Amino acid sequence: MNLSDEALFIIMVFVAAFLLIQSFMVPVFGENRRARKRLKKRLQSMHGLDSVGGISLVRSKYLKELSPVERWLEALPGMQRLERLIEQAGLETPAYRVVLKCLLLALVAGMIGHYLLPHGLLVLVTALAVGLYPILRLSMFKAQRLNRFEEQLPDALIIMARALRAGHPFADALRLVADEMQDPISTEFRTTFMEINYGGEVRHALAGLLDRVQSVTVMVFVTSVLIQKDTGGNLAELLDNLSSVVRDRFRFHRKLRTLSAQGRMAAWILSLMPFCLAAVLSVVSPKFLPMLTQNPTGRQLVIIAFILMVIGILWMRRIVRIDV
Repeated sequence: MNLSDEALFIIMVFVAAFLLIQSFMVPVFGENRRARKRLKKRLQSMHGLDSVGGISLVRSKYLKELSPVERWLEALPGMQRLERLIEQAGLETPAYRVVLKCLLLALVAGMIGHYLLPHGLLVLVTALAVGLYPILRLSMFKAQRLNRFEEQLPDALIIMARALRAGHPFADALRLVADEMQDPISTEFRTTFMEINYGGEVRHALAGLLDRVQSVTVMVFVTSVLIQKDTGGNLAELLDNLSSVVRDRFRFHRKLRTLSAQGRMAAWILSLMPFCLAAVLSVVSPKFLPMLTQNPTGRQLVIIAFILMVIGILWMRRIVRIDV
C-alpha cells in the first residue's frame, strides 16, 4: 500500500478501536450519561450556586504541602480537573507531574518512532497513544476503585446502622467504618469524618464524598442521610434497607454483565476481524490488497464497508449496553 492507503488504514483502526473501547470496555458500575447528569445536578444542588467556591479539607491540606512554584503549576487551567481524577483514583501524585510525565513519554515515543517507524502519521499516533497512557491508567484505577467501593458499601451501611442503634452519633459511625474496613471506603469515610469533626457541615462533607466517589449508590446514600437529617426518622432502619437495595443492585449488575458478555465479545471479534485479515493478507500475499486499494471503485467500497462497520459497532453498543 502507498502512503495514503496506510494513512487510511491507520485512521480506520484508530476509530474502530476507540469506538470499541468507549462502547464495551466499561466498569461494572459505570454510570450512563443520564446517571452522570443526575450526579452533576445533585452536586450543584448540594453545593449551592457556587459549587467551586469552597475548598475541601483534602485539597486544602494538599495545597499547603506544595511549594510556591508547584502551587502555581497546580493553578493552571485544567489542573483541578486532573487533580480530581487523581484523587478519585486513590493516588497522591501532583497533577503537574502527571502532565509532565505525559509530555515526556510522548516526546520519547516520538523520538524513538522517528527512527523505527516508516511514516510520520504512525509516529504521531504512537506518540499520542503513549503520551495519553498515564491518563488512561488513572481512569482505569478510578474505575477499579469505584468497583471496590461499591462492593464494600453494603457492609459499611450495616456497620453504621449497628453503631447508630448502639447510641453513637452519625460522625462516630463514619469513624467506625473507617477503622474497621479497608481501603478505599475506609479512606473516603475517614476524610468525611475529619471534615465533620473539624467543624464542617454534614451537608458539605457528604457533598465532598459524592464529589470524590461519583456513583448513583453513593448519591442515594447521601440523599437519604440529608433528607433524614432535615425531616427526622429512624436512620438505622433506613441504612439497613439501603444496604439491601445496594446489595441487590450489585448482584443484578453482575448478572447483567455476565449475560451481555457474549454480545460484547462478538462485537470485538466482528469489528477487529477485517483489520486482522487485512494484516495477514499483507504478509501472506502483498500484491492482493493493492488490487483493491489502488482501484478507485475498490477504495470507495473500503470506505463504505468501514462506515457500515461503525454503524454496526454503534448498533451492537445499543443492544449490549442496558441503562438501569
